[in-house]
Amino acid sequence: MRQLTLAALALTAGLAGLANAQTVNLRVLETTDLHTAALGYDYYQDKPTGEYGLANTATLIRAAKAEAANSLLFDNGDLIQGNPLGDYAARVKPLTPGQMHPMHAAMKPLRYDAATVGNHEFNYGLPFLNQVLASAPMPYVNANVFKTDGSYYFTPYIILNKIVKATDGHMYVLKVGVTGFAPPQIMQWDKGNLDGKVTTTDIVEAAQKVVPQMQAEGVDVIVALAHTGIDAAYQTGAENAGAELSNVPGINVILTGHQHLEFPSAAFKNIPGVDLAKGTINGKAVVMAGYWGNDLGLIDLTINRLDGKWTVAGSQSSLRNVWDKAAKKALVNPDATVSNAVNALHEGTLLYVRGRVADLAAPINSYFALVQDDPSVQLVANAQIAYVSAALKGTKYEGLTVLSAAAPFKAGGRNGVSYYTDIPAGTIAIKNVADLYVYPNTVQAVVVSGAQVKEWLERAAGQFNQIDPSKKEAQPLINEAFPTYNFDVIDGVTYQVDVTQPNKYGLDGKLANAGAERIKNLSFGGKPIDPQAQFVVATNNYRASGGGSFPGLDGKNIILKAPDETRQAIIGYLSAQGSVNPTADGNWSLVPIPGATVAVFSSPNAQKFMPKNAKMGATRPDGFTEFDLNW
Repeated sequence: MRQLTLAALALTAGLAGLANAQTVNLRVLETTDLHTAALGYDYYQDKPTGEYGLANTATLIRAAKAEAANSLLFDNGDLIQGNPLGDYAARVKPLTPGQMHPMHAAMKPLRYDAATVGNHEFNYGLPFLNQVLASAPMPYVNANVFKTDGSYYFTPYIILNKIVKATDGHMYVLKVGVTGFAPPQIMQWDKGNLDGKVTTTDIVEAAQKVVPQMQAEGVDVIVALAHTGIDAAYQTGAENAGAELSNVPGINVILTGHQHLEFPSAAFKNIPGVDLAKGTINGKAVVMAGYWGNDLGLIDLTINRLDGKWTVAGSQSSLRNVWDKAAKKALVNPDATVSNAVNALHEGTLLYVRGRVADLAAPINSYFALVQDDPSVQLVANAQIAYVSAALKGTKYEGLTVLSAAAPFKAGGRNGVSYYTDIPAGTIAIKNVADLYVYPNTVQAVVVSGAQVKEWLERAAGQFNQIDPSKKEAQPLINEAFPTYNFDVIDGVTYQVDVTQPNKYGLDGKLANAGAERIKNLSFGGKPIDPQAQFVVATNNYRASGGGSFPGLDGKNIILKAPDETRQAIIGYLSAQGSVNPTADGNWSLVPIPGATVAVFSSPNAQKFMPKNAKMGATRPDGFTEFDLNW
């Protein structure tokens, strides 16, 4: 019956198109980087929030659909990992065969048309991902991940026969081709899960191959679910290929993500070909809907049909928010249907995260972790050193000194003013460990030389802008384009960072200034470090395998691939301590710049934890407060 209906509509559309041009308005909706934020709930602070969550986005989705005669809804990946709810479903109380993932259970009432995988879909391994997708309520597409025999690992594309209502009231069938892409860097970031099992290709090259296949099947509109960001520069294998995708003939709509940013917005004003007013790149409709469901992405297409052919004649991209940052209030009420769909697993997650690990003698926070040695990073470092030292006993590496590389994951930045670790004194629970270490990384260790330790730190020092010591006005210290998870602090050595010097490495990790030297007074055991000396560095699988493009780290010098997650190592360390008094050992600092003032931006809650040389300033519209530091 449905085939007859579609055929009849197609015939009607064909006859009508001979005489008159027809117009269809089609709304394309996007969620991206939800990271298991099914609800507006902060599991780390153990309290509800209106700042994000699919239950809140769902209210916007229903309203946006109700406004439009024709709409499609897509998810752009990084769905099943990101907070304790994801860990609970994957590791603590694993889903049973056939059981729907909580994110999919939350999405089912909203009737998504298709989805793609992001890089974090692979964090729990292929068997779990396969299990999750087997019960998904929408089809998944990806065209740049392959089996080892060269065949597609996922369905490369689908064609949706979308029944649409034209502005003249007639019904038509619009053939919408949908494909998807993930960053090829998954082979580095999840090497342990993927090596020898899948391969990847460049996003743009994959698009150039798959788009003609869809065109050969007579599609009218092509939508790319591109779990990739938007950068001005592009080269083969780029992580962020969204802008370059706009140059692929045949693609009409590009849904981007991965960067946890918003498009259209001023953040992308300098990208060639961008029209922020329309939300296009090189004339193609593009949107990026933030992260965790804080935004809903909308693209309104105007599609004309003349002489039997549909053509995208215009578009308008926009974003709708669930939270008013300036007023600090929710703009929507959560959707009860979505909330109820995940309530049982949510309650199980709460019981899990509230489990006691140890006693905490003093509070821990990461408000100033980017400008001074910080207890939130120190605890992770101590746990990594203890774990790796024990694991290497009895091996040929037992005699080498174990250093530790750890970064402040939650330090504001692109994830907003609430994205800081803030653990009160008292009991430290599972939720607090997940607050200290938000990713499901596993413990790994590498062997490096003293010279490589220095280059590792030079790369990490890209966190800072270059400061002009002659200027008297406050200068912004933190380069907000540099992810804080790449700001590795290496414990076991002492050093200073001279931010008056230029970066040695660019944002992409490539050598930018060969003669630059920001790392000063690098010492081990009270003496200048021996460039030839050998050290073991405890780190995680992401960094050891090449994640972040750090010099000397490409997976070839890994000596330990532990089965345990870093969070489990932290739990073991804290449990063994029983009671923890978190203090940082002060092994690194900024080289003083007498007479200069640098501005750092943190949460307003940071006031009571200010360094002695800090002065609190104004609060920006995005909620971050300025703190001026001088010497």
